Amino acid sequence: MDSANAPERETVAHLLVDAAVWAPSAHNTQPWWFETHGRTVTLHADAERRLDVADPQGREMLISCGAALFTLRLAVRRLGRMPEVRMASDPDRPGLIADVTMGEPRPVTDEERRMYDQIKRRRTHRGGFRAGALPVGLLQSLRAHACAENAFLRIVADPRVRVALAALSEVAEQVQCMDPAFVAEVARWAPTPCSERLDGVHETAYPRDPDHTDPYFAGRDFARGQGWGLVGGERREATGVVAVLTTTGDGRDDWLRAGQALQRALLRATEDDVSAAFHTQALEVPELREFVRTRFCDGTYPQMMMRFGVADDEFGSVRRPAADVVVGEL
Repeated sequence: MDSANAPERETVAHLLVDAAVWAPSAHNTQPWWFETHGRTVTLHADAERRLDVADPQGREMLISCGAALFTLRLAVRRLGRMPEVRMASDPDRPGLIADVTMGEPRPVTDEERRMYDQIKRRRTHRGGFRAGALPVGLLQSLRAHACAENAFLRIVADPRVRVALAALSEVAEQVQCMDPAFVAEVARWAPTPCSERLDGVHETAYPRDPDHTDPYFAGRDFARGQGWGLVGGERREATGVVAVLTTTGDGRDDWLRAGQALQRALLRATEDDVSAAFHTQALEVPELREFVRTRFCDGTYPQMMMRFGVADDEFGSVRRPAADVVVGEL
């Protein structure tokens, strides 16, 4: 491609990366960086942003990168091209994830256009939900979207299982908070009010007074007893719909697959103004994760536990600009 096309290449790279950085990540660590080469974007995991205590294997880091990978794919589709994805593996560069290239032209569908429009609208919720059922057909659609990425979104219909999973999240939260290294890690990613950091979980991203849903799914103590957090309006204490995202395997490719399925489902939910609250504590304690796998997941591997519902509070979020996470031509 000659130099006359350089501005076009730069515009394409900006659009792709600017979309990808809005993918969800554990504690908003944004554990990725990108290389750009013409119309190809290479995604890398940034191990320096991994949660070493909560996520020593990098499972949640790679789920986050999988979410960024799906967002890259969707951004290519929004440009009316088919994404060509080459999953990469290099022992000398363990963080290398994939190359995403703009392929042959193909008209973007209405569904893809709607999903793309949700990328910057999507927010993680950290509280209760409005009482009432979700839009008709949404749960079936979310399951179909997860299945399209070879993952499974298991809707927890049994109230006894919901109670059990809530109790496990509370147990895990207490166990983790007994570990000073874990508490310090949470503090690292919870900036003080008015911080100018463009990562982490800011005080506008969680409620000052947590909603106690029934059953109660424990939330992270990002405020650490300091009284930080967003002051909301009317309290909403509905639990919402509980779901567990699972995969048949539990390796690197499975974690990336789970992340792509997660982002795909989240963007579809956002179309209907439905948010997700994440509860990963029990999946960060190996013994509890194995218990969840064998008792509630039919032997498949739980990768994410969440609640879906309609939220009234508008929690904020921040992202590093594309220029801060790119090495290459951008």
